[in-house]
Amino acid sequence: MLAQSLIAASRTAPEGRLVHSMHAYFLRPGDLDVPITFAVDRIHDGRSFSTRRTQAHQHGLPILSMIASFQVEDEGVEHAATMPELPAPEDLPDERLALAEIAHPLAQYWAQGRPFDMRHAPSPIYLTVEGDRVAHQAVWLRALGTLPDDPALHRAALAYASDYTILEPIWRRHGVAWATPGLKSASLDHAMWWHRPFRADDWLAYVQESPSASGGRGLSLGRIFTRDGVLVASVAQEGMVRVPH
Repeated sequence: MLAQSLIAASRTAPEGRLVHSMHAYFLRPGDLDVPITFAVDRIHDGRSFSTRRTQAHQHGLPILSMIASFQVEDEGVEHAATMPELPAPEDLPDERLALAEIAHPLAQYWAQGRPFDMRHAPSPIYLTVEGDRVAHQAVWLRALGTLPDDPALHRAALAYASDYTILEPIWRRHGVAWATPGLKSASLDHAMWWHRPFRADDWLAYVQESPSASGGRGLSLGRIFTRDGVLVASVAQEGMVRVPH
């Protein structure tokens, strides 16, 4: 839904302007069996920037509200955070193979239905949380197959993938695995900034940390790097995080 909202907005932006920032609120749960209607408001078109608002609707009600900004390519000062030392994705297990051995429908979807290959460093938290109880992790990810040479599509694909694991540093910090009975987790709002060109079908390192969790909510921050250490995007998400007593 987030990726499709971006694509809908990008189709109304002037030619040559790519999304550089997005802020979205998830208002209601989506229904996988019902089509989504997207409505785009052309809020502003300036010399360098364009602003769009996308509303996603099901059953006549808004389920997502997003505002995005688009910019023509420009020059300016340059600096960026550096990528931490990480194991190479080829040195990490293919998580799809392990998940395929689990008979649960969700595990089967994660193994076969996700269009991204994802590999955790140090390890995933699907069934158990191994290692230290820390509020940070990294995930290598890349789209399966080859995507078309459309930078707007690559940015939307990365927005899609950025939502999968961003709340996991919260669960890792408290030793809570996804398989915990009664666990409730949902995205509340999602913000993303794209800094530099990249391809979503090449390996990207998604470095994540959670600075705070309280009141049934948790905040996670993420930085996304190319394999050679170039920072291409930043992410922030607050989510509902409820663990049964």
